[in-house]
Amino acid sequence: MCTINKFKIAKFIMTQRGDSMIRGDRLRKLRKEKNLSQKELGDLIGVKKSTICSYEKQTRTPTIENIIDLMQIFNVTSDYLIGADYLIKTFSNQEETITTLTKEEIVFLEELKKNKLVYNIIIADPKRTAELIKTKIG
Repeated sequence: MCTINKFKIAKFIMTQRGDSMIRGDRLRKLRKEKNLSQKELGDLIGVKKSTICSYEKQTRTPTIENIIDLMQIFNVTSDYLIGADYLIKTFSNQEETITTLTKEEIVFLEELKKNKLVYNIIIADPKRTAELIKTKIG
């Protein structure tokens, strides 16, 4: 059995989320729940307001030290901050692939599966379905 180290998972998540290792929407939500401004949060972890803004927009990656600070300030896990609520391993032709799913994505899939007709159409051709949705919503 192949084991996956944390650096491989972090590298995977960064490629899935763009340049940022954390979920900006989650950071913004946590900050607002604590009634902190971007400047106040930046002061707590030793960065500028613009840096917090970049984290929330997912255009900049926080240092490991800053991630640890955020975990302590908000009392959350690193898994929550990076959006890795679930790690899914799949194997194909002796190659292991890791995909992350958030709790919200799991709920969406569960709801989708309740409508068998729609679910079967999407599963039959997911790329075509995604293109159709993209065309409809712009």
